[in-house]
Amino acid sequence: MQEKISMSVDKVLRVENLVRHFDISGGFLDQLKFRDRRLTRVKTIVKALNNVRFSIFPGETFSVVGESGCGKSTLGRTVVGLHPPNSGKIFYKGERIDNLNAKEMLPYRQKMQMVFQDPYASLNPRMTVQQILREPVVFHNPDMPGKQVRERVARIMDQVGVDPAWSFRYPHEFSGGQRQRISIARALMVNPEFIVADEPISALDVSIQAQILNLLMDAQEEHGLTYMFITHDLAVVERFSTRVAVMYLGTLCEVARTADLFSSPRHPYTQALMSAIPRLGRAGSKHIKLRGEVPTPIDLPSGCVFSGRCPHVRERCLREAPQLMDMEDGTLVACHGVEEKRI
Repeated sequence: MQEKISMSVDKVLRVENLVRHFDISGGFLDQLKFRDRRLTRVKTIVKALNNVRFSIFPGETFSVVGESGCGKSTLGRTVVGLHPPNSGKIFYKGERIDNLNAKEMLPYRQKMQMVFQDPYASLNPRMTVQQILREPVVFHNPDMPGKQVRERVARIMDQVGVDPAWSFRYPHEFSGGQRQRISIARALMVNPEFIVADEPISALDVSIQAQILNLLMDAQEEHGLTYMFITHDLAVVERFSTRVAVMYLGTLCEVARTADLFSSPRHPYTQALMSAIPRLGRAGSKHIKLRGEVPTPIDLPSGCVFSGRCPHVRERCLREAPQLMDMEDGTLVACHGVEEKRI
């Protein structure tokens, strides 16, 4: 049974205390380890997401940034239902969707689409572009006439800048930028409301990146889309985003409006990220050099996950994990130093 929350109707997506762990222990024999001269069965768990919470509002571009391996892609895939969460709740327009079975989830599959990082891997090499684009339409609208489907394929291909005359070509016959346009077209084919774009421009040349970003912005304006944009490119985030969430080791450090985040970051990790952006005309070097190495998500540190590298660490940081705090300007920050007003 779907759970409705009246307070969340104005939000496209709301995530509460989301946890996603992966068991990579392998078979029984792989789990056997010698500990203290005894043969012990040990499970290896990757803690990809840890108590993540945020909301996304209609029409905005909500970007998720962080170092490689911080859980950005896992978050996107979990939100759209490709990975079931271990715990926590996901609400789409006030209705809980994380507890739905495959049949109950079908209406939301049409409303929530995903653009993957590698278009060559996400497009079926044995299908033509027309077959790739018509498949989701026919699946969700089995009674739609074939002529109407073909017209929709041609219209969407034209919108994303791919010649409809090429619809009978296969993915390997296109360039990387063209394949990414086809991936975006596939997401648009079913008239979605919400799209998760997972590093959609990271594998492309700079000039092609600008074209894809312009395409995404045009599609957002034309179709009234809401984006969750996953990337590590802060320059793109500054231009493209409404709000930004900063992740570190599967944990949200800070969520803020884009202008606020880039002008006055609050979390020490966000400050270090912002200081690494090259800026013309900046007098002197203000780059914050973090100490130590990024811990493994298999063995997270106790307390704050950033405590081993934070220049403002205190004893409380080592033993108590900070919770996201709601600031007066709407920013969310998970930091004891900010809470204690010493940062």
